[in-house]
Amino acid sequence: MALDPRWSLALFRGAVPVALGLLLWVAIAGGEQERQHTVKAQPEGDAANLAQRRRHNELIMAALREAAQTEDNVTQRQVPWRK
Repeated sequence: MALDPRWSLALFRGAVPVALGLLLWVAIAGGEQERQHTVKAQPEGDAANLAQRRRHNELIMAALREAAQTEDNVTQRQVPWRK
């Protein structure tokens, strides 16, 4: 049983996009560790700022929980906004 030459061409055409995707993934993943080191070295990463972000996220989650538990439209409430 002889192999049809179209099989090798089809395999090659199918392997090219996979190989390109793998090369792009390796190129991007290689810079990921450097990016993480850069993010850690930024001044916004101090403990006080992180605590403030956590508190802000807790307030947002509490508002979302309240909105999910009530039938009222919580976006229409009169809230004293601070800037």
